[in-house]
Amino acid sequence: MLRNIKLSTKFNLLLMLIFITSIAVSGWTLSTILEGNAENNITSKALILLQTMNAVRDYTNTEITPELNARLDTEEQFLPQTVPAFSAREVFEKFRSAKEYSNFFYKEATINPTNPRDKADEFESQIVASFRNQPSVKQVTGFRFFPGGDLFYVARPLAITQESCLRCHSTPEAAPKSQINTYGKDNGFGWKLNDIIAAQIISVPASAVLNSARQSLSLVMAILIGILAVGILLVNFLLRRTVINPLKQMSHTAKEVSTGNMDAEFEHKSSDEIGILAASFNRMKVSLQMALNMLNQGNNSQF
Repeated sequence: MLRNIKLSTKFNLLLMLIFITSIAVSGWTLSTILEGNAENNITSKALILLQTMNAVRDYTNTEITPELNARLDTEEQFLPQTVPAFSAREVFEKFRSAKEYSNFFYKEATINPTNPRDKADEFESQIVASFRNQPSVKQVTGFRFFPGGDLFYVARPLAITQESCLRCHSTPEAAPKSQINTYGKDNGFGWKLNDIIAAQIISVPASAVLNSARQSLSLVMAILIGILAVGILLVNFLLRRTVINPLKQMSHTAKEVSTGNMDAEFEHKSSDEIGILAASFNRMKVSLQMALNMLNQGNNSQF
């Protein structure tokens, strides 16, 4: 089939194949790179928020809790403002009022929490367990599936680093009376100093990561396709001018010579392969013409 296709068509098919292959390979490579960059950008924002939440936790633990500790044994209802996790969660909700962070979610996923809203689900429990089993791991990122849409998450371990935290979490007997009245004696106890008891998790819909990457990919691919298209057209033009057209002219001249028109000429003044071929063709034509003349002279002498 290819034998019956013109040389110009073969060149165009080859260039089209190169174009399509380049776009496919570039698209896949850029998609991978841009998705990685989008994940890194989201991770950077998440880490800043985690640092901010830790600052809120420290402030609550050192400035707020000492001021309210005396009331914990006299109040009937527990004061959640004394809990660093509660303060961090409430402050984060303020962050979410800003459009830039409206899709971010924060949770201190705890296996044995005092407040049920901090209870880790099965997936989060596995993250906490991995932090406990590998203390050297300080951060994990990834995607998790939800029926409503996948989430991209950033998680860090949360350990008990201060003795003051154990007042509410060591044993029910040591806990404030108001805490027992509000949450009971069954949950949030048995914690020990330096134990990893939770994972700080910030998550965002995976679509936010993917959409950011796709927007960048669309722009880059549009520019790349434009550059490749111009390059292909330029190569096509140069091929036609320097290879295809001279070969067409040479083919036409050869056809004329084969039918007896020895006046047909082909000139190509370059020193490239086409020029060498043209010079060889012209020498062959001269040799052929000389041979024909000699043959004619021989035939005339016989008569």
